[in-house]
Amino acid sequence: MPGQQGTRAGREEVRGGPDAPGTRSAETQEAEAILAEARAWVDPEVRRAVDALPHPVRRVALYHFGWEHADGTPAVGSGGKAVRPALVLAAVRALGGRPEDAVRAATAVELTHNFTLLHDDVLDRDTTRRHRPTAWTVFGDADAILVGDAMQAQAQRLLAEDPHRAAPAAVARLAACVVELCAGQSMDVALEARDPGDVSLAETLTMAEAKTGALLGCACAIGGLFAGAGEEEVEALDAFGRAAGLAFQLIDDVIGIWGESARTGKPAGADLAVRKKSLPVVAALASGSPAARELAALYGPPGPEKEGRAELEAIAQAVERAGGRDWAQERAADEMARALGELARAVPVPERAGGLLSLAEFVTRRGY
Repeated sequence: MPGQQGTRAGREEVRGGPDAPGTRSAETQEAEAILAEARAWVDPEVRRAVDALPHPVRRVALYHFGWEHADGTPAVGSGGKAVRPALVLAAVRALGGRPEDAVRAATAVELTHNFTLLHDDVLDRDTTRRHRPTAWTVFGDADAILVGDAMQAQAQRLLAEDPHRAAPAAVARLAACVVELCAGQSMDVALEARDPGDVSLAETLTMAEAKTGALLGCACAIGGLFAGAGEEEVEALDAFGRAAGLAFQLIDDVIGIWGESARTGKPAGADLAVRKKSLPVVAALASGSPAARELAALYGPPGPEKEGRAELEAIAQAVERAGGRDWAQERAADEMARALGELARAVPVPERAGGLLSLAEFVTRRGY
C-alpha cells in the first residue's frame, strides 16, 4: 500500500493542497470521477426519498439539497460531494461485490449525513452552507429539525426495505452509528460551554471521531457487508474510515481558521468568531507556550460587537505561533497513515483498494 503517498497528502492539504491553482492532479481527477459516478447512482434515489416526504418538510429538503430556492422555484445547486455514498460503493467494489447492489445502502448513508448537517447547523447556529443560507435561517429551527428527522427515518426505511441479505446488518450498524453521532454532538455542545483552558485534547479528539469518523467508517463497513465480507474485513474498513474521517476533521478545522471563504462557503474566520474549540485551537492552548497564554487571553467569550478581520487574524496568528496549525497537519498525516494500514488489512491487494484510497486522499487534500 502506498502509505508514504497518503502521509504526504495529509501534510500538503493544509498548505493549499498539491494541485496548483487552475490544475487538477491525476489523483484528484480519479476521485472526482468516482464521486461523479456515485452521484449519478445516488442522486435519483435521494430525490425519490425527498419527493416521498410530506409537503411541509419536502420543501425544506429540496432547498437544503439545492434543488429549489426558498420560494419553491427550481434551482440548480450542489447537494454536496457525495463522499460517503461513494465510500460505500468503492468498498463494495474493492471486495469484489457489485456496486449497483448497494445503491440503496449508499443513499441511506447520504440521507443520514444530510440529517446530521441540518441538525448541526441549528445547534451550531451556522448561517451558511454550500454558499447559501442554511435551512434553519430560511425556514426556522423547527422545520430544519423536523426535515432532518424525516431524512433519518427515510434512510432507515430504505435499508429496512432492501431485499439484499446484508440489509439487516446494515440497518443495525447505521442505527448504532446515529447513536454515536448524537453522542459526539452532545459532547461537542458540552465542550463549547466550558472554558477553553479546561478542554483537553484527548476528549476533543474523541468527540471529533464520533462526529466525523463514525459515519465515514460506517459507510465503508456497510460497503463491506454488501460485498459479503467477513467480520474482520468489515471492522478494518470501519477503522479505515474512522481514521480518514479524523484526518479530514483535523484538516477541516485548519481550513475553518485559515481557509478562504470562496472555497469553504463560510465567512472567513467563522470558527474563531464563535470561539469554537476546534482541534488546532485546543492543541495550541495545551502547548504551555507564551503564545498559548496570549491565545487564552484572546479566546474569551466574544464581545457584543462583531469582530473585524484584524482581530480574528490576530487570534489565528496566536494559534499558529502556539503550534496548533503544525500539530493538526502532523496529526492528520498520522491518521492517514493509520487509515492506510487498516485499508491494507481489509483489502490486501493494493490495486483493488484504489478507489477507497483515492477518496480518502481527496477528502484530506480538499477538505470536503
